[in-house]
Amino acid sequence: MADLTKKYELAWDKYKKEDLKKVFSLSDEYIDFMSKCKTERECVKEFIELAEAQGYKDINTYITNGTNLKAGDKVYANCMGKTLALFLIGSESVERGFNILGAHIDSPRLDLKQNPLYEDSDLALLKTHYYGGIKKYQWTTLPLAIHGVVCKKDGSVVDVVIGEDEKEPVVGISDLLIHLAGDQMAKTLAKGVEGEALNVCIGSIPVEDKEAKDRVKLNVLRLLNEKYGIDEEDFVSAELEVVPAGRARSYGLDSSMVMAYGHDDRVCSYTSFEAMMKIKETKKTCITLLVDKEEVGSQGATGMQSRFFENTVAEVVNLMGDYSDLKVRRALANSKMLSSDVSAAFDPNYASVSEKQNNAFFGKGIVFNKYTGARGKGGCNDANPEFIAQLRAIMEKHNVSWQTSELGKVDQGGGGTIAYILAEYGMEVIDSGVALHNMHAPYEIASKADIYEAFRAYEAFLIEA
Repeated sequence: MADLTKKYELAWDKYKKEDLKKVFSLSDEYIDFMSKCKTERECVKEFIELAEAQGYKDINTYITNGTNLKAGDKVYANCMGKTLALFLIGSESVERGFNILGAHIDSPRLDLKQNPLYEDSDLALLKTHYYGGIKKYQWTTLPLAIHGVVCKKDGSVVDVVIGEDEKEPVVGISDLLIHLAGDQMAKTLAKGVEGEALNVCIGSIPVEDKEAKDRVKLNVLRLLNEKYGIDEEDFVSAELEVVPAGRARSYGLDSSMVMAYGHDDRVCSYTSFEAMMKIKETKKTCITLLVDKEEVGSQGATGMQSRFFENTVAEVVNLMGDYSDLKVRRALANSKMLSSDVSAAFDPNYASVSEKQNNAFFGKGIVFNKYTGARGKGGCNDANPEFIAQLRAIMEKHNVSWQTSELGKVDQGGGGTIAYILAEYGMEVIDSGVALHNMHAPYEIASKADIYEAFRAYEAFLIEA
């Protein structure tokens, strides 16, 4: 009798020598990307440069020139430098729907407050406000860098990167020495380090003028002014993010994994983008949507709940001629989407929070989450089984390794993605992505096999869905 049980096999077991070269080559490129792009703005800037090299053009040039879009055209729309939508126009009517990959490019971090700089006990420090769900204690004693922009009153924008060059200093947040940590150690992990204690130490040398007030702070301001031409007031119109310093690295003695800041969700953004770049022509219009603000609820002008995507789709439909609101609505309702977001990989160190039969594992390929949400599926998108069956057939046709998962035990917790927002248009949506260890920690871990299989899955979906 045939074996009717489902087994998710390790992708490593199917790879031949040429496959392994592709696995490690893609991960090497990904490591370079993750080492360079640690903010939303840096991701969008890099993606636009790479896309333009592949023939993509700013949609505003079509709008300004009144040029119609036709099959094979490649365009992108940039929202405030922090959200990006890429379109490859297909030969079929848009009313047949789109094939969409959607991921987010924001990650948990520390943001500088509007008035961050102060001096205390002859040390210069920066006040921060954490962004997204973090374990605050994990951010102490690490080498940290500062990335972002400072927008000046004259309209100029200054790019800031401090702490990435090996010759540059890093900054950091102190922790209490174990010898004096009796009270701290008695607290819960959530209270061991408070949000208002995440103050970044950035200097200790004073200016020469001994009569001056806040001499160390003044020296820091002098250094910032010399290098970036900014003053203290410019912090009010700045967007500066504190992130782990240094390069992403191969992880494990066999180099089978990648350790990096921001796998959630740049591992899915990068593989979605790379898959999009591989598609040269298509019947259905293909879209890759890379958005901001997912970690804080997807609100705001650059979040998925904004009208940016819908407005951009309307512009695309208009540029294809014979515009109507009904055509836009039909296009969205008839679309199919992979909400490309990470999942939790089974960790034998913390097995008690997982239900093994419905959990993702390193090395077994892209993860499909039929639903996310919390406990009673609260806040989730729940994918239709007809759509899942179609995806099963596509993955089998292209020999893509895949697995299914839930985010831990039913009553343990949960999480959400942008899936439910797109599903409101009536399209078919499922969460799919790479499983991680250490999700939302300063350094997360992903399997190189899973990164490669995610890329292959996204490419197959764009071609076949």
